[in-house]
Amino acid sequence: MNTKVDSFYAEIFSKLIAEGVITRDSRVLVCCGGDYDREMLQGCGLANVVISNLDTRIIADRFAPYEWSFQDAENLTFEDGSFDFVSVHNGLHHCHSPHRAILEMYRVARKGILIFEPYDNMVTRLGVALGIGQDFEHAAVFHNDLKFGGVKNTEIPNYIYRLDRREIMKSITCNAPYGKHDFRFYHRMRLPWPQLTTRKNKIPLLAAIVAWPFLKLIELLTPEQSNAFGTAILKPDLQKEHYPWLTVDAQNGVHLNKEWVSNLYNKDSEPK
Repeated sequence: MNTKVDSFYAEIFSKLIAEGVITRDSRVLVCCGGDYDREMLQGCGLANVVISNLDTRIIADRFAPYEWSFQDAENLTFEDGSFDFVSVHNGLHHCHSPHRAILEMYRVARKGILIFEPYDNMVTRLGVALGIGQDFEHAAVFHNDLKFGGVKNTEIPNYIYRLDRREIMKSITCNAPYGKHDFRFYHRMRLPWPQLTTRKNKIPLLAAIVAWPFLKLIELLTPEQSNAFGTAILKPDLQKEHYPWLTVDAQNGVHLNKEWVSNLYNKDSEPK
């Protein structure tokens, strides 16, 4: 297990629990989940969790005491708002469309979603150029019997789609333009040690070992240049936090506030 990744995962969950954002009895869905999700979330004290992924090898009690569900993150079968929170840890880049998966997570979450993924910045692009990182995840397929671990958990190595802050904020706001979301970002430097240590060519591993102290310094001085990140995206309470050009009614939903818009524009001078 890569404890560097897992400690970051648990650290953010624990922080959100301490802040009262998540409670230990929150209903949580994990997309693209696995054994480490169970370990970390149990360590954080969460009791009401469903772990899901596309792995046909999984048996029903694999993640006990948590529930298990066979789910495609890009086409979840749950109803809107079925869970308090939906989380994914290093799984979006195994999807054909990470953005579609994010919006599916958003749809079935009542309060918010949590994402832990590779980050797109100068450092990660340089790492790929130097051969430390990968554009396509061959290692995951190799370590899954050359049959699983790629795109949609197939034998085809997935392209590692790296996200950034603006991309996530724009995707969410475009999908739900009703109120201001609470975006919380966390950054961490990590290297793919299991991938590097199993390569026959040891030069990238040696380069990573030499670079590691400098990378940790970068993490300290400019966190956004770290190559991994987590984000908590908290939904607005639309009864209280909708945009002023909208009205919200419990029965009729969200509508345009015609009075607000009319006060902003002069109808007698319509643009030609």
